[in-house]
Amino acid sequence: MEEFVEKSYLFDFYGELLTEHQRRIYTAVIFEDLSPSELAKEEGISRQGVHDMIRRCDRILADYEKRLHLVEKFLNIRKNIRTIQELTGEVSRNTEERMHEISRISSQILEEL
Repeated sequence: MEEFVEKSYLFDFYGELLTEHQRRIYTAVIFEDLSPSELAKEEGISRQGVHDMIRRCDRILADYEKRLHLVEKFLNIRKNIRTIQELTGEVSRNTEERMHEISRISSQILEEL
């Protein structure tokens, strides 16, 4: 997965678990594309402090995912739902086969929830 997309998912799922200060720094650098130098000047901290904060936040967010797997589950569920959509759109397979496959996939989704 592309690094920015991965960071976005991790932040979406776990960003509220960061402190307000960590969220503000992380959002400014990662999502608002503010340079560490600009942010350091605004926040009254060193450029290295900004870099350290970003690395620390990346580790914290990755650790939450390692423990909880919410992003992984979300991506699996999204993939399964797309497969269900494809199956419901197909007309080449008979209805019984499609219904069996949809049932199997929906059971997987329910297990992940």
